[in-house]
Amino acid sequence: MKSYLLLLLSLLGYFGFSQQDNTDTNVLYENYREDQFYASVTYNILNKKPDGISQSGFSSGFHFGFIRDMPINNKRNVAIGLGIGASTNSYNQRNVLIEDIDNTINFTNIDEGDYNVSKNKFTTYLVEVPLEIRWRTSNASDYNFWRIYTGFKVGYLLYNSSNFKSEVTDVKLSNSDGFNTIQYGLTLSAGYSTWNFHVYYGLNSIFDNNIQFEGEQIDMKSLKIGLIFYIL
Repeated sequence: MKSYLLLLLSLLGYFGFSQQDNTDTNVLYENYREDQFYASVTYNILNKKPDGISQSGFSSGFHFGFIRDMPINNKRNVAIGLGIGASTNSYNQRNVLIEDIDNTINFTNIDEGDYNVSKNKFTTYLVEVPLEIRWRTSNASDYNFWRIYTGFKVGYLLYNSSNFKSEVTDVKLSNSDGFNTIQYGLTLSAGYSTWNFHVYYGLNSIFDNNIQFEGEQIDMKSLKIGLIFYIL
């Protein structure tokens, strides 16, 4: 009789712990989300350049921020992500001098050999709001997984500058009015675990519609290609 009682108590204890574990697991899955800090390094390309404008050197971008993850299915592997971040983006060009003439940005074509240029770039600093549709193979206990995040990003220009240095002249500008205050584009991030490919395709011009180069309206957009790292 004692042996039957011991067996019964053992079974009750087993099922009791099993129920507790399942409850804890269910709670864990119900609360599972991929809220993430991110950091990204990109190579910045000037897309749709007018004839006569070319890039040189490495034009870099640095991006960081936080994205709130909001799952929309029972498995919680599909979600909407909404975040806030910041970025700094530089663009090196070869044969263009950016000047302020009568409070208006002017692009002038120059001969590099005549100027012996040592530095020629402009830089933008933005606050950004990314919005994503997120798919991944993760779960509440596996942090190494495949992901595809695609979406839309809006940036608000806080500050801009341009810096031209040569043997002939030095020109520095800051907070010029010729830049578009709102800049937006499409995004795609895809990869495994920490390492992920990232691309941003700008949909509107970096500069406003009044800026011209040799009589042609400048409609240069930003194309950023690089790596993005997600940090829990």
